[in-house]
Amino acid sequence: MLTKPLHTETPWLRIEVDESDRALIGSATCRKMLEQMLIIRTFEEKLLEMAKEGILHGPAHSSIGQEAVAVGCMLSLGSSDKINGTHRMHHQFLAKVLNHVTAKDYDPATDEFSPEMQDVVMRTLAEILGLSPGFTGGRGGSMHLKWDACGVFGSNAIVGGNPPHAVGYAMAEKLRGSNNIAVTFFGDGAIQNGSSYESMNLAALYNLPVVFVCENNLYAVSTHVREQTREQRLSARGLGLGVPGLEVDGMNPVAMHAAMSWAKDQISNKAGPVLIEALTYRFFHQSGPLTGSAFGYRDKDEEQQWNDRDPLKNFPETLVDSGVIDEGDVARYRQRAADIVDTAISALVEDAADTKSRRIIPSLWPSKDTVEHGIRGDLEELSNVSVREVEDTDPKQTKTMKYIEAVSLAARNAMEHDDSIIILGEDVHRLRGGTSGATRGIAEKFPDRLIATPICENGFTGLGVGAALNGLRPIVEIMYPDFALVAADQLFNQAGKVRHMFGGDHPLPLVVRSRVSAGTGYGSQHSMDSLGLFALYPGWRIVAPSTPYDYVGLFNAAIRCNDPVLVIEYQNLFQNTGPVPVDDLDYIIPFGSAKVVREGSDCTVLTYAGVLPMTLEAIESSGVDAEVIDLRTLDPMGIDWQTIGASIRKTNRLVVSEQTTRGTSLGAHIVKAVQEQFFDWLDAEIVHVSGAHSSPVVSKVLEQAALAGPAEIVVGLKQVML
Repeated sequence: MLTKPLHTETPWLRIEVDESDRALIGSATCRKMLEQMLIIRTFEEKLLEMAKEGILHGPAHSSIGQEAVAVGCMLSLGSSDKINGTHRMHHQFLAKVLNHVTAKDYDPATDEFSPEMQDVVMRTLAEILGLSPGFTGGRGGSMHLKWDACGVFGSNAIVGGNPPHAVGYAMAEKLRGSNNIAVTFFGDGAIQNGSSYESMNLAALYNLPVVFVCENNLYAVSTHVREQTREQRLSARGLGLGVPGLEVDGMNPVAMHAAMSWAKDQISNKAGPVLIEALTYRFFHQSGPLTGSAFGYRDKDEEQQWNDRDPLKNFPETLVDSGVIDEGDVARYRQRAADIVDTAISALVEDAADTKSRRIIPSLWPSKDTVEHGIRGDLEELSNVSVREVEDTDPKQTKTMKYIEAVSLAARNAMEHDDSIIILGEDVHRLRGGTSGATRGIAEKFPDRLIATPICENGFTGLGVGAALNGLRPIVEIMYPDFALVAADQLFNQAGKVRHMFGGDHPLPLVVRSRVSAGTGYGSQHSMDSLGLFALYPGWRIVAPSTPYDYVGLFNAAIRCNDPVLVIEYQNLFQNTGPVPVDDLDYIIPFGSAKVVREGSDCTVLTYAGVLPMTLEAIESSGVDAEVIDLRTLDPMGIDWQTIGASIRKTNRLVVSEQTTRGTSLGAHIVKAVQEQFFDWLDAEIVHVSGAHSSPVVSKVLEQAALAGPAEIVVGLKQVML
């Protein structure tokens, strides 16, 4: 056997710097670096003191020891460059917000620390303490820092949750033709996560301007990097994907500045992402004021070796040796940092009147009345859009088309009107409109905005979330609802929470489309209806069209909405036909607008989408004069209780008709809500028709047994009339 070594043209380098590199960036910039590192260090030392006093509610993940990574990188970026980070982002956030409000020619040697600079330090502390003056009103706290104005689009407490978003930021910047880049910061623990791999692959595949900065501080909580991976040189992680890797001393801000500058040049000249591994150290434990050795997972000798490399010790010495500052300047800068942080604290914390302890100034706490503000938006964005039902449309102005044709038509029409709409998903670009025909005709008209992805639901859904945070309106196609579980973090921890978590005023215009194929023999892992799962997260709006006309109207509402919206498409409807307007396709059917599709007096039946035809079929054979309501909007906060209540007061009986398995159905939520609101109007127990507890399997008879159909609905109708 003959073996030959293989080589890659993807760069894999170690960045090293010397005095010439320090001189190149200039003395004023070096002094600015030192001041920022001192402010960050002092800020976090005071924060740990407040944690010990009980003033800080929640964890304190300090970045003490890692300041050089943040300061070196941020001085290479502009305010319009987008970044995100992890639960340990105090250092990056402070550096980014300070640079945003600092004059370009600012020099600590000659200039005063401005009121604007002081204010962002105070607001950062206020946010971490959970107070109203914080950047998101205190909701984000220590782990969820965000300020769009300076390009910080949000830190993330889910390990590996943030890199996909940065890919989305970069996608938006590339489509807009800007020169901005995206930077995502994460640790040695996160780079073991599949989402980091998916993110790097997507960024490389689409040549996106993203810098992945891995702060390798050796420990994921208490687990050393040698216990996490066989190859401990993490800068190599992207080589197999075509992502250049840089190894750099993360204890040296000049080296970090050089690494970020190299990455920016690479992006400018070669396109595509760069991975930087910053070799650094976390001086304290995962959170709190104790060192790692106090917990026994590392020893004091190791900690001392890294403390000897402390950037707040070595960088001032370097600047003194090079004549940039003198020893007196170091002392003055330290005192200045202490004064800045103390001033911020004094604006938020006071001495308690009856004790020797300190406390938060009571008036700075957010009002409890705002606890639900911003779970979702107020839909002001839909206020000037035409609302129309099929009954309002002249039949002569319509044409008959299949449901699946309406799906692609609605998307094409929206994309013609709005350049910010993109479509992401597997195989969406081929097969004459993807695997179901939902994107037919779009590849020919909008090839750059129809983005076929690898099989990586968590990665491309996270890309969609990031793109939405940066101004696009992505449509994410999840081929089968079961696959939503692969993307659960991005759908529920991220998209479902982000508006509320960051203060309630940040839109997230994301549409997720998914088809329900139950009854087609695709088995347990392709037959789910994800409705009940999404309904658990109130940040999601959910619509389920049952006709071509309704599909266009509900999709238009979804794509214009500034909240995440799930659009459910039942495959059994795809070949059904109905009227759709010929010319005017820009109408909406509002969220929360149910429709009575059959008048009746014996009982009320609530149903939706693909279950509607089988419900109407069952009624005709049951002998029960049922009133049928097509819910259309299905998220619990958006259900049309007014229409439902009017019908229940009329019939005094209720059936909830679903097809899906019982465990993941919505019906139990509806039954509970109806009993709370309309119990006095009910003359019989509510009947919930659904599938069995088991998932559908491939065997035809067992699949039919697992799902509800007309026969089960007939039984339910007769039961409610007993």
